[in-house]
Amino acid sequence: MTPEPPAPRPIQAVFFDIGETLINEGEIYGRWADWLGVPRHTFLTKLGALLATGRDHMDLFEYFRPGFDLETEEKRRAEAGVPNGFGPDDLYPDARACLSGLRGQGLYVGIAGNQPVEAAAQMAALGLDADVVGISDVWGIRKPSQEFFERCAQLADVLPEHVLYVGDRIDNDVRPALAYGMPAAFLRRGPWGHIQEDLRDDREALGGCLFVLDDLACLPGLVERHNAP
Repeated sequence: MTPEPPAPRPIQAVFFDIGETLINEGEIYGRWADWLGVPRHTFLTKLGALLATGRDHMDLFEYFRPGFDLETEEKRRAEAGVPNGFGPDDLYPDARACLSGLRGQGLYVGIAGNQPVEAAAQMAALGLDADVVGISDVWGIRKPSQEFFERCAQLADVLPEHVLYVGDRIDNDVRPALAYGMPAAFLRRGPWGHIQEDLRDDREALGGCLFVLDDLACLPGLVERHNAP
């Protein structure tokens, strides 16, 4: 009798958001505060207050600099020798081992987030153990659109229900992934991760998550146990 082939693993691919999932954006916001002439603690306190009301970081810039134009200010910073973006020092210490641990299980590992075109080169310079890096402004697709998550599944060449998306935002990561039929892991870190978790509607959305994480160090073990026969 021919033995039956093993059942497919529930999770065959894992995709990660970038900001506050793999990259610590604290220093990035700090440099923006310096550029705008605002004390760093004031800048970050106002960010938290805005997020709690459903607004975002662009509202933060507008608050401190009415008429703020991101593209213009990024160009001015670059000309002044103060470029925007991230580097090796901004990588969360648990990120590299997490990605390598998942690839060591034979999983497809991707990185995909809402970032400017320049982030593609910045991510490549980090040399992370991933099969693909997707940048929204390169793709021409931004979260929370369904097309963004569809692109992830297409790149992994597996059905959405076998792709785990990991992110720190309930509005941009958890809800749209689940709506597309993709399991989600919510990471409690960064401003969005802590503030959104405390909002009533967002707490209810967490019930649909496959995992709720305090860090990425535990994720390879959780996925391995979830995939065990």
